[in-house]
Amino acid sequence: MIKINLLLRKKEKRIGMRKEIVVALLSILLLLILLAFVHWQKMNEKDRMAKEIAKTRQEITDYQAQIAEAKKAKEEQQALQEKLNVINALRKEKSSSAKVLDEVSTLKPEKMWLESFKKEGLRLGIEGIALDDETVANFMTNLRKSSLFKSVDLVVSERIEQNKIMLKKFTLSCEILPK
Repeated sequence: MIKINLLLRKKEKRIGMRKEIVVALLSILLLLILLAFVHWQKMNEKDRMAKEIAKTRQEITDYQAQIAEAKKAKEEQQALQEKLNVINALRKEKSSSAKVLDEVSTLKPEKMWLESFKKEGLRLGIEGIALDDETVANFMTNLRKSSLFKSVDLVVSERIEQNKIMLKKFTLSCEILPK
């Protein structure tokens, strides 16, 4: 009769199963450690990115404030430039008006009185009284010959009586040449 020892096989089976269980448990433990390490690494990367985003947002806010200041400074500069342009135009206008008055006073004949001047841009209106038509014509000729005026036109000419003397009331229009 042949005897088979079945117990030995069961023991071997148990030992093999134990090895497999230990290997499985060690594999699971190693996998858990690996997952924990990857999770820790990703969390650190997430925190680093959040800090970098916050820093970038702060830089954007700072730059926006600087841009606003630059725009405000540019607007102030434009306002100052406009004021300077107005001041320069007024200075030019002031000297231009003085030149116009000086020129008109030197060109005016003796038998004439000027009553008013109206200046609108480069247009000049002159109202006055003269003894006769010839005096008005001489004044207009003098203005045309001047280098300061052009397009001298007689707008109105009418006879008036003042202190029993017949006089000519006139209105002239001319353009001032810009210089």
